[in-house]
Amino acid sequence: MTVTSPRSEGIKTSIGPNTWPIIRDLVDDVLIVSEEEIKRATWLVWERMKLLIEPTAGVGLAAVLSEQFQAVPGDVQNVCIVLCGGNVDLRSLTWLTDLSGKAE
Repeated sequence: MTVTSPRSEGIKTSIGPNTWPIIRDLVDDVLIVSEEEIKRATWLVWERMKLLIEPTAGVGLAAVLSEQFQAVPGDVQNVCIVLCGGNVDLRSLTWLTDLSGKAE
């Protein structure tokens, strides 16, 4: 996995030998989201839910809000998004300030 943004470092990892069989058997598709989509999803949670999540947690919500996800067949029954904030560096939050008032 290639992660080019320091804000998404939490998902920069490799798939281990125990994890790969689970992914191979249970994951049907992978969606790719942009830095801008991650920012908007993170801001949406901060603004509407009043939860301080880390940008990595915004990735799952960005995927669900994406046009790619809207095109997923209607037989998808369960979607789980983990919202976490344990790795929020309050000094680095300025990267989102350009979205103030722009979240949909």
